Amino acid sequence: MAMVDEPLYPIAVLIDELKNEEIPLRLNSIRKLSTIARALGEERTRKELIPFLSENNDDEDEVLLAMAEELGVFIPYVGGVDHAHVLLPPLETLSTVEETCVRDKAVESLCRIGAQMKEKDIVDYFIPVVKRLASGEWFTARVSSCGLFHIAYPSATDPLKTELRTIYGQLCQDDMPMVRRAAASNLGKFAATVEQSHLKIEIISIFDDLTQDDQDSVRLLAVEGCAALGKLLEPQDCVAHILPVIVNFSQDKSWRVRYMVANQLYELCEAVGPEPTRTDLVPAYVRLLRDNEAEVRIAAAGKVTKFCRILSPQLAIQHILPCVKELSSDSSQHVRSALASVIMGMAPVLGKDATIEQLLPIFLSLLKDEFPDVRLNIISKLDQVNQVIGIDLLSQSLLPAIVELAEDRHWRVRLAIIEYIPLLASQLGVGFFDDKLGALCMQWLEDKVFSIREAAANNLKRLAEEFGPEWAMQHIIPQVLEKINNPHYLYRMTILLAISLLAPVMGAEITCQKLLPVVINSSKDRVPNIKFNVAKVLQSLVPILDQAVVEKTLKPCLVELSEDPDVDVRYYANQALQACDQIMMSS
Repeated sequence: MAMVDEPLYPIAVLIDELKNEEIPLRLNSIRKLSTIARALGEERTRKELIPFLSENNDDEDEVLLAMAEELGVFIPYVGGVDHAHVLLPPLETLSTVEETCVRDKAVESLCRIGAQMKEKDIVDYFIPVVKRLASGEWFTARVSSCGLFHIAYPSATDPLKTELRTIYGQLCQDDMPMVRRAAASNLGKFAATVEQSHLKIEIISIFDDLTQDDQDSVRLLAVEGCAALGKLLEPQDCVAHILPVIVNFSQDKSWRVRYMVANQLYELCEAVGPEPTRTDLVPAYVRLLRDNEAEVRIAAAGKVTKFCRILSPQLAIQHILPCVKELSSDSSQHVRSALASVIMGMAPVLGKDATIEQLLPIFLSLLKDEFPDVRLNIISKLDQVNQVIGIDLLSQSLLPAIVELAEDRHWRVRLAIIEYIPLLASQLGVGFFDDKLGALCMQWLEDKVFSIREAAANNLKRLAEEFGPEWAMQHIIPQVLEKINNPHYLYRMTILLAISLLAPVMGAEITCQKLLPVVINSSKDRVPNIKFNVAKVLQSLVPILDQAVVEKTLKPCLVELSEDPDVDVRYYANQALQACDQIMMSS
């Protein structure tokens, strides 16, 4: 090995590893390209490494993907932007491989390099790559070329621009649907670089062809083009060219195209403006909300609040609300779930009276839905309704349903209710909370599911913060401490957790008088899990309590636990003792 010429060594190892039969070695070699390039220097990287990579015909997609990714950030290693063009040949080769993710990464890297190249180099080196790919024999090359036009076009000369527009038009009419799909999905990016005069004539003509394609996979990508092109055109051109296409697409024979329209409708409305939205797109949206395919209804239902924001309350009540009522009892649980996740946002749009008359009955029916996700989505957005109708009405109409859900058989629903309680408490006030919800909060501490018990303990802490230590001392602490005698050790552990969370809120005096004796008492428990949790709780109490209390009460208890027969109890007790000593030393 000593005989090997030192500068040649890295490239020799690379070549050996790149030709190795084992994929991990080849992959490792590719991942280290930047290190090898630094060792070789810029000139040798350009003259030896890059040509070698261009000729490398590895058939393993994982290796090719790594190479495409590495080359995208390789400009500094070949001598900067002036020499960026040397990276194009290997990436051009990678843009023609069969594996989609490799091609996509190669196109991404080409775009990254092209964006940094000088205008002259784009004309001399980048545009020829685009043209070669666009005329490639295999469809893979033509697919890749579609993603490069928006980088090449701005730097091109006028004759070249004309040629590029013509080539793109040909790609949009390619025999292979995959190529037309790529052209349709990249049309928005390409159109954004084209001059306004050509946009109206040539690009709109290309777009019209794509919207009438016989493949639904091409048409659904043209839907995205509607929104992108709409933002580039003048309002009157948008209404003339884009609006009829959207309306036709909303009645397309393929449900996937209608689904895309439903999904993109808000962006399409923004593109065409408020007036055409009211006259032409409201009927289209109503059709989508009543579509016979559940997937289309799901997409349309998810956009109902956004769409109503564009309309006046009268229009929303007149046209959209009847559909919302139908959707709230839709046969598909997923449609009802999509509606439940956004319907609360309609309250501020429709105003107080319409919310009380029209929306509240829908909320109540969704709160009683048999599918837990529907109930969950309603609960998590209740505050939006409260802002509109006020807490009195909310508590009268929705609170009975909330109390019912607090005992829901699905634990995730119970969890959502618990997480909503502090917000509800702050809105309802102390008096109302004590009457209706206080007992529930205690009940959750003995739930069968740990996540519920944990959330219930956190909930008590947040309530103590909201209503203050005096209220907590009266309404929370006595009931919590009572439960420490529960025969089941898991529930006793929950109480210890609640004590550790409440102590910082309650302060040193109450902790010392009320909470600490209960914890010390639990150190005599027969279950080791309780004892090591006692050690953890005592450790958390050290910063809150006075040094005298720590020395007199806390440490003796921990010393006793550190001699326990159980290894875990001893471990946590020693951890707590160390923490005690550190806090004492620092103070």
